Amino acid sequence: MSGRGMGRKGIAVLAALGAAAAGAAGCTVQPAGTDGQGAPPVRIEVPSRTPDAPGPASPSRTPEAPAKPSSPASSAKPSSRPTPARVLWSPGDEGRDIRELQARLRQIAWIFHGPTGTYDDLTAEAVRGFQGKRGLPRTGVTDTVTWQRLLAMTREPGRWELYLMGGQPADQPDPRCMTGRVMCISKSSRTLRWMIDGRTVSTMPVRFGSEYTPTREGVFRVYWKSRHHVSTLYDSPMPYAMFFSGGQAVHYSADFAARGYAGASHGCVNVRDEDAIARLYEQVRDGDKVVVHW
Repeated sequence: MSGRGMGRKGIAVLAALGAAAAGAAGCTVQPAGTDGQGAPPVRIEVPSRTPDAPGPASPSRTPEAPAKPSSPASSAKPSSRPTPARVLWSPGDEGRDIRELQARLRQIAWIFHGPTGTYDDLTAEAVRGFQGKRGLPRTGVTDTVTWQRLLAMTREPGRWELYLMGGQPADQPDPRCMTGRVMCISKSSRTLRWMIDGRTVSTMPVRFGSEYTPTREGVFRVYWKSRHHVSTLYDSPMPYAMFFSGGQAVHYSADFAARGYAGASHGCVNVRDEDAIARLYEQVRDGDKVVVHW
């Protein structure tokens, strides 16, 4: 058919059909100019994948899992520092628990004095050393974490260990101690009571002679005091010596202070607390009674 027979309307229809065929074949549709000639271009969108059908992930980003609903616990900001362990004992505390702490520290050679039952400077220093060795904060106080580590490394101390350095409760006074001024010394509880007219003024731990050099038992009198005495038999110092039977005396012992009941005297009554015996030495007079009993 010629262009003349088709007319203008037929030519327009043929043009529209040609454009549609070109788009279906993938040819680019040229945009119309901006001079008002021609209709606006028709943009044909071809989907890259069928909705709801699985397809390859975009190479530009990793697929993300669906977000979980937030809960009050998960949305809260986490604490930046851990909760500190609860403190069990600290310097100045006293009692049976402190004796056990000291006895356990002594088992693993972190402490060499006591147990005394008092959380003193030496105990705090021993706790600091134990903590530092195990990477714990060196506070010197015994918290739950420190205590659990110590429990895991030691055994339950017996009564003897709890009172290794003395300090156990004193026995009831011997009836011979109930009158006058008396140093009432018990071998069973390893204590010395200083008593005046039946009243106990002070008590201190003591140790005695060995099996081969036993401390004599009975009722005696202080017959000589020597503040800076040195033994002529053993060439060893006997500070604050108060002699009551031959060469046997009540006196301070540095060995007792250092080793406790691991050692023994040559028959004397040893006192480990130098301050305590210094006060006792000032109060005791020549002629005061000494009772050594079981």
